Amino acid sequence: MSQEARKLPYGDGRDALLAAVLDVVAEKGLRGATYRSVATRAGVNHALVTHHFGSMEGLLAATMEWSVQRSIEETGLSGIADFDGNFADTLIATVSAEPELQLFQFEMILESRRNPRIREMVERLYANYVSTVEEALARRGLDTRNEASLAIFAALDGLMLQFLTISDPDRIRAAVIQVGRLISALEATNGTAHNPPACDDSLGYDHGRTAQRDDRGP
Repeated sequence: MSQEARKLPYGDGRDALLAAVLDVVAEKGLRGATYRSVATRAGVNHALVTHHFGSMEGLLAATMEWSVQRSIEETGLSGIADFDGNFADTLIATVSAEPELQLFQFEMILESRRNPRIREMVERLYANYVSTVEEALARRGLDTRNEASLAIFAALDGLMLQFLTISDPDRIRAAVIQVGRLISALEATNGTAHNPPACDDSLGYDHGRTAQRDDRGP
């Protein structure tokens, strides 16, 4: 083990391994994530994988939880119910800055078809994301019993997969904005519509014309 690796504090060594998993999987796929490849990328002795996580599977599980939490925080997913024009820009900018976060999760999703233990991790991943969206919708009084939160997250998830593979940022941004319109439609359906936060014109809201229609009545 190098002199530099021996000097790494506990937290740095653990976090370095988590970050290294993201890099290795994004570059080589999940099957490229071995004790040695991850430790080498982290700049630590591979024995630290066992020390901190017990096994490679334990490291993958910890990385999954870590990556999901970071994704939720950095994309602002918990504020999706207060959708405005900045949400699409923040989401795309975050995924662009750290594509490894999403690429790792997509690799785990694919592997879950072959590995039941990874499937359990993926189920927790989706449960975490969907519950975050559901809680955000519930805070605005929206009825989520018809799996609206699952539909909204699935739309965003698929769009980010396209963004990382096919790309075309302008079309993806426009499609994310359409997801915001779905939330507005939910409000109208549930009878809970209220004045949304200020947003840019790209969302297509026309509050003036809406008000005029309301004044004229049915």
